[in-house]
Amino acid sequence: MRPARIHHHAHRPQSPRAHRLSALRMTARRPLRSRGDAPSGGAGALRHFAAAVPFLLTAAVACLALADDTGMSWLPLLAVGPALAAATSGPWGVLRIGALAVGLGTAIGVHAGTPDRELAIVLSALTAVTLASSLAGALRRRREQVLAAVRSVAEAAQHAFLKPVPATVGHFQAAVHYSAAAAEARIGGDLYALVPTPFGIRLIVGDVRGKGLPAVGVAALVLGVFREAAYDEPDLLDVVHRIERSLARNLGPDDFVTAVIAGYPEADRMELVNCGHAAPLLVQESGVLPVEPARPAPPLGLRSLAGEVPALQEVALADGNQLLFYTDGVTEARDHQREFYPLRERLARHLSAEPSRTLAALHEDLLTHVGGELHDDAAMLLLRKPAVAAAVPEGLDAPAGRCPSRPVAAE
Repeated sequence: MRPARIHHHAHRPQSPRAHRLSALRMTARRPLRSRGDAPSGGAGALRHFAAAVPFLLTAAVACLALADDTGMSWLPLLAVGPALAAATSGPWGVLRIGALAVGLGTAIGVHAGTPDRELAIVLSALTAVTLASSLAGALRRRREQVLAAVRSVAEAAQHAFLKPVPATVGHFQAAVHYSAAAAEARIGGDLYALVPTPFGIRLIVGDVRGKGLPAVGVAALVLGVFREAAYDEPDLLDVVHRIERSLARNLGPDDFVTAVIAGYPEADRMELVNCGHAAPLLVQESGVLPVEPARPAPPLGLRSLAGEVPALQEVALADGNQLLFYTDGVTEARDHQREFYPLRERLARHLSAEPSRTLAALHEDLLTHVGGELHDDAAMLLLRKPAVAAAVPEGLDAPAGRCPSRPVAAE
């Protein structure tokens, strides 16, 4: 195995502290976005237009009333303004529109010679609608504040639970994209982590059975054990064994986690342990090939039932190669014809030299495929080993449909 050649001016190894500082800078520069977040300029223009609609409607009703000889018949429609404002403005905005409606109603009633009793009834109705709408606007504003607070807590939880991945880790460029299926959610049952360790970079991408808060709890447990074991255990299989032992103590009888645990202990060699998870995709000059496990292993948490132990698999990783890890929320996403998302084909189509750009294009293509909304958590983590040599290493060619790899039996 030849050593990797690295441009030190472009990819200097960083300390764990430097990685944490880099992650914090990235977080500050790139605020978290979720499905449905609109660009700030478009959202601001939409809010201003929505706030102007009640005024426009009130003015339109007033014009109709003045143009009609029987203007009194149009006055009840003035209540539409404050009622609609409750959905777009705060309580003071509703009161301003209500005061405008009452003032216009008074002027129109006097101009039309409306009897005092009838005019008083209409104005009282407008006042009652305004006060009720003002209360509704205040309650809506309060709910929005609570939701904003909950979302900020969810963002903080995600940054602690699913920490940002630096753009450069060790010898690799890296990028991650995560989408939670639950409405207004930031975290779900899919998990990922990428950490530099004394034994090279190590990562995990997994999927917890089920959804909701129970799945989040299991995912947090797996990530906590992985981050500790990845630093402590020289052997990648021992990392997997520690996760398995922890899950055996804490999981229910029907719970399990599919996962791929990977490590890069030395140049040109990636170690993989696949525990019932979707096969990663290796991008090399011959095409996009799935890294199928040579010896399938059960998901984490089911080893005692299956009686099988996972095997370590080594994958040749040359300069310029990329490796995509993902969860089944990506490959099992269906379109209107119930066709699965062809990830392998689309990855080859959207491939670029920047992992973040590749994942952004894949995500947009995935949303287009499903019609705009995912129904399952979806995570993608892409590693790229920058090309520093034009030549392709010998022995890289593989049979069609399979990547070059060899299993290493577990002790």
